[in-house]
Amino acid sequence: MSLIPRQKPLVPDAHSSNSSELAILDVAEVPAPLRRRVLQAYAIGDAGTGMASALIGFYLFVFYTSIAALPAWVAGTVLMVVRLWDVLSDQLIGWLGDRTQGRLGPRIPWMLYCAFPLGISMALMWWVPPWGDWLRFSWFVVISTLFMAAYSGVNLPYSALATELTTNVRLRTRLNTARFTGSILASLLGLMLAALLTHQGAKGYQLMGCVAGSVLVCGSLLSAIGLTPAARYCRRPVANHQSLLEQLARIRRNGRFVRVVVFYLFVWSALQLMQPVSLIYLSTVMHLPNLWSTWMLIPFQISAMLGLWIWNSVAATRGRIFALKVGGSFWIALCLVALLLPALNPLQGPFSSSGNSTKMVLLILAVLGLGSSASMAYLLPWALLPDAIDADAEHPAGLYTAWMMLVQKFGSALSVFVLGALLSWSGYVASLGFEQSVSALWMVRLCMGLFPALMVIVGVWVMRSWPQASKE
Repeated sequence: MSLIPRQKPLVPDAHSSNSSELAILDVAEVPAPLRRRVLQAYAIGDAGTGMASALIGFYLFVFYTSIAALPAWVAGTVLMVVRLWDVLSDQLIGWLGDRTQGRLGPRIPWMLYCAFPLGISMALMWWVPPWGDWLRFSWFVVISTLFMAAYSGVNLPYSALATELTTNVRLRTRLNTARFTGSILASLLGLMLAALLTHQGAKGYQLMGCVAGSVLVCGSLLSAIGLTPAARYCRRPVANHQSLLEQLARIRRNGRFVRVVVFYLFVWSALQLMQPVSLIYLSTVMHLPNLWSTWMLIPFQISAMLGLWIWNSVAATRGRIFALKVGGSFWIALCLVALLLPALNPLQGPFSSSGNSTKMVLLILAVLGLGSSASMAYLLPWALLPDAIDADAEHPAGLYTAWMMLVQKFGSALSVFVLGALLSWSGYVASLGFEQSVSALWMVRLCMGLFPALMVIVGVWVMRSWPQASKE
């Protein structure tokens, strides 16, 4: 059964550089069963990358410091160096993606060809070579650079399709909701896998990387195959002969995009600061046993998945900016709660006394609230991005998406780099467990609570007003 509406006969030249010669499909106009197929295929596309992002966000810093025995500041430096490469690679892939031509359209070939390199590099990221510190540092930089380049090759064209598959605002929001629902479901499975394997040490981390790499390959390929019928005939960027610098200058003049990308930088950096420090916060500050700490990430991801649908519903009924302001306000309040939560008694089990039980219930409620409110950082920036792309007459979705991906990666790297520097400066030593100095314990609390809250405040302020879309 074809995805193409019968009232639009198609005789496109697949190699034509002029998008006006191609019949344009809008997924909002196809029959409901076919639209569901596109939504399902789009949901699958971020499953592997969502799992990888969760494992990297929550565990890679801990892996570098505890398993690979790198100092905290060196671990943060690895991720920062890798993101410097992304400054070039993301823009290059976005620019090339907008100019890719062929019978499958400009996006699908990238997803197909980069799937296997992405999975292989994911597996190798969690192997500790038996070399000296600086050789291990070099290995982690090289393999992470390869991973991020392949990640861009899959995820950037995939993300651009949300803009090109339809011009309908609600359907675009549904596409991104489906995307991040699949992402968070996969990340939930990844965190369960990590909770089962990471206590085995280096061998467990290796096995976790191999499983995640396999999911990356399968998810990327299945999504590309499922989206191909629609992606072949959906809207494409207008081909032109402008240089890359000229196109980047036009992007900078797009006021809507500048606001979206600044908003995304702050809220995503807040989330990425909280992810790696959360395990340290739970075990070192709150005195949870290590096994409990790893399993506490599961309710966070479950509540984040539910939060996606809450903010999707709020955005559909009250508007995206209203959802942004409400979600941001809850997030800020709960960050401050996490800053001040009392620690459990480490000499007693989490539920072995009334005092610890009360503190544990408060901690669980805070984790659930943080997950549901912070999920707005996944959904709303990407739901607002198509408005910014539509403001550009030529709709170069690849380049705009490349900048969003760059901000995503730069925010992740900057957050972990700053975290490593602050923890080292405060005197944090991973091998000491919860017997840290007072300054180290307070620094962990600040990185979990106050600093993210300040970043979310700035992000919400940047988006304090936004033109209401005509189709919203």
